[in-house]
This record gives sequence, C-alpha cells and structure tokens, in this order.
Amino acid sequence: MSAKIERLVPGGQGIATLENGKKAFLWNALPGEEVEFEITRQKRNFCEGIATKIIGASPLRIELKDTCYLATSPWQIINYAEELRQKQLIVKECYRQQHINIEVLPTITDYKDFYYRNKMEYSLYWSNDDNQIHLAFHTRGTHRKAPIQQSSIERLEIFTEATKIVADLNARHAEARTYQSLLVRCDQQGKVSSALFENHQPHPIMNLLEDSICGYKYSYSPNGFFQINLPVYELVLEEISKHITTNKVLDLYAGVGSIGLSVARDKDLTLVEINGAAFAEMRANAKGTNANCILAKSEDVIEYITPDCTTILDPPRAGCDQKLIDKLNETQPETIIYLSCNPITQARDIALLQNYYIQKIQPYNFFPRTPHIENLVILKRT
Repeated sequence: MSAKIERLVPGGQGIATLENGKKAFLWNALPGEEVEFEITRQKRNFCEGIATKIIGASPLRIELKDTCYLATSPWQIINYAEELRQKQLIVKECYRQQHINIEVLPTITDYKDFYYRNKMEYSLYWSNDDNQIHLAFHTRGTHRKAPIQQSSIERLEIFTEATKIVADLNARHAEARTYQSLLVRCDQQGKVSSALFENHQPHPIMNLLEDSICGYKYSYSPNGFFQINLPVYELVLEEISKHITTNKVLDLYAGVGSIGLSVARDKDLTLVEINGAAFAEMRANAKGTNANCILAKSEDVIEYITPDCTTILDPPRAGCDQKLIDKLNETQPETIIYLSCNPITQARDIALLQNYYIQKIQPYNFFPRTPHIENLVILKRT
C-alpha cells in the first residue's frame, strides 16, 4: 500500500489521504514523500502505520544515527533546522484549531540534538541466539521488545552504565524475565544513579542526585519527576523570570519546586503539588526560603489565586482542571505563565480564559529528534 505524505501532525507522524478517503498516520514519513507502508493499527476512519519504503525521499531526510530510532526518537529522519520549524508550525496549528491565530516564535534550542537526556528506562531482552540479556526498547505501537546495540539520545554516561549492568547480569547468568526494567539517570556532572526494577517487588530506593539550576541547588530522586534536559530548561526559566511582575507568586503543579524556586524564591511564593514524593523533595529544596509548600491538587487550593498574583501553570499532558480555569476567569490574576508539554491541551485551556491577551508563544526543544514540544505562553490581563 502506498501514500503521498501531506504534512506532519502534532503526534509526530506524517499524514496521508488514501484513495478511499481514509486518513493514514505514518511514522518514518516526511511531507512530500511517496511511501509504501504497513498498517499497525486499523480504525474505521483512519489507520496508523510505518513507512517501509520511501519511493521519493524528501531533501529534508537525513541519515539515521540509531536503528532503534522509531522507539526512542522518530524524528531522527529529519534535518534539525526543519525539525525546529515543524515544531513551530505544529504549535501554531494547535492554536488555530482553537480559533486563535497568533504569531508563534521560532523554536528555541541549545543545538545539542543528541546525547541530551539525563534519564532513560530500558527494557531487558533475552536472546535465544546467544543466551544473553540485551538492552531493549519496545517497538513503537506494539508490546514487542527489540534488542539494541546503540542509543544516542541519552547521555553517554547513562548508556555506559546500562551496558555495564547488563554485562554483570550476564556474568551472573540472570534471566531477563526477572526484571521489569532498568532505570538510569545522571546529573549534569555525570554522576550516575541506577536501579533494576524486579517484577512483583517494591521499587528500590535510588541514590538521590543533585543539580544546579539558575544558580540554585536541587535534590531529586532519579525515578521521580525532574526535567530531562536541564540546559534547555534553564533557558525557559530565564524567560519566565522576566515575566514575574508581582510580589505574590503561585506555582501550581509545582513538582519538586524547580520553577517557582528558580524564578521567585525572593517573592511571596506558594508552591502546590499533589504527588507525595515530589512534595517531600519540594520541601527539602525550599529549605531556607519563605516559600509556602502545599500538598494538594492544584484545583483544590484555588483560594490562593488572587488578582495581585502571578500564576504559574505547568500541568500534566491532560492540561488544567475546569475548576481551576473557572477560578482564573473569576479572579483574573495579573499574569498567567503557562508551560506545557502538550500544546493541544494548552491551546484548549487558553481558549477558555477570558479577558487575557497572549503576550508571547514560545516553543522550546526539550526533546530533540522526537515530536514532543515544550511550549511557553505568557498571558496578561486586559
């Protein structure tokens, strides 16, 4: 089966219209290419698949670095400058679908498009060919594992540590089926913390790591929430700090507190987080400051939203709770700073906010060689 690719969509695939009118969403496909593909998922009005043969390659297509690219970084196929442009276009399209037509600034990057991730979780694969355990990833769209020999999006210290651990398992004649996964994380200095997660066993306690962000030290658990691309994260925080216009600052969905404590620790700062482990780390990171740390759902502490505060939002991919949106509309804080890993739900939420204008929409490339986008929006009360 063949198709002509029209454009890239927010999910990261190329989209094509088949002869029967059905839409096909295809990996390993770029705009303008004619491709042959195999279907991995069939639905009534669309299908998903992977291009298996490129009949007319785009001039934007580049040589792959990893054979496991579809599992880890499916945009390895595209020229990096074009990746940045496509992410800008995708953000613009997300907002256009919400009837918000506005300029989206070019995607910001530190131009380190490989060896940037400070965290990676591997599967383990048993090969009957050599009776050995191998590092593996799940094949995209399936539950099948595929062994790997190289992966180039995580920092070298991580892949080196993972390789050593697998070598030790093989020396001990361990079995892959004993383990759920292998998690490895490192700090900016290259210090590594790792753990094997065994099936049907509690997760082991990992050694804490520590990093400096915007001149402040943060301690965090390797298997907890912490940004995976700290150099680009610092670029976002530098921009956010320019828009803290009030003494009162409310940081919702605060995680370990790295946004609020980096940009507003000298302010009247309130940090809100629902995850108990992240909250404990937040309190440790806030030690020595006057920050008010609250363990709660962000939508359950809306009394802290006031007209004279700057409100920072960094919700999960599902976006903000409607109760929170309603309170923002009712109270109308002076500035809303909305950082999101999902421009689709971010645009939906912002379309619901009343009496605000968008001062800035700025994408950041936290996840090079993948279709994932981190997007910053600055909203000002009219």
